[in-house]
Amino acid sequence: MISYPKGVPLIFLFLAIMLLAGCASTPEIKPLLVQPAAQPGAVTYALSLQGVPYRYGKESPEEGFDCSGFVRYVYKKQGVNLPRTVKDMARTLSPVAINDVHSGDLVFFNTNGQSFSHVGIYVNNDNFIHAPSQQTGHVLVSSLKNNYWQKRFIGARRPRVR
Repeated sequence: MISYPKGVPLIFLFLAIMLLAGCASTPEIKPLLVQPAAQPGAVTYALSLQGVPYRYGKESPEEGFDCSGFVRYVYKKQGVNLPRTVKDMARTLSPVAINDVHSGDLVFFNTNGQSFSHVGIYVNNDNFIHAPSQQTGHVLVSSLKNNYWQKRFIGARRPRVR
């Protein structure tokens, strides 16, 4: 039998409970302020839509956006017709190596146990803009360095802008 100094097992129990409680919590998503200077047109336009409400199945500033509706709308304004769903976007666009991601590339995530279930537009400096969820409530900029997004990142794709 291993002997511990008095009180050590309680400390381990406390730490284990704290770790498990942290796993059950919602990720903290802090809005980031990113200036659109020197960004491609799609990124500049996307950044202008920060704060538009999240609405599942919608794709306009008037009604709100879900993630793929947001990306599709932004690129449609740039003359690029993208598929409506995240999976179709990922399937039809050319993959980009993570070390070659540029502003305007699309970044994909597995947020619900299914590949390619969330998409956003890469801005710069490991930031991307997206319509995350009903819980978050609106279009915002997040960091790829955020533990939540880092764990769920799948890859990037590059739309062809005319």
